[in-house]
Amino acid sequence: MGFWYFLILFAGIFLVIKGVRGNKQTSLITVGLLCIALSLFMFSPGSAEFISELFNLE
Repeated sequence: MGFWYFLILFAGIFLVIKGVRGNKQTSLITVGLLCIALSLFMFSPGSAEFISELFNLE
């Protein structure tokens, strides 16, 4: 699972860099920051339990 979190993290970093270097597209920066936040949250301990409670996956 960690591979996918790293993939989301690098995709988010790529989108933020592309948004900053490009035409200052706020949508790219916003989506990139959301991807980075999601991947950092999923790397934190206890996130799997939180997600399973949120979606009632017990």
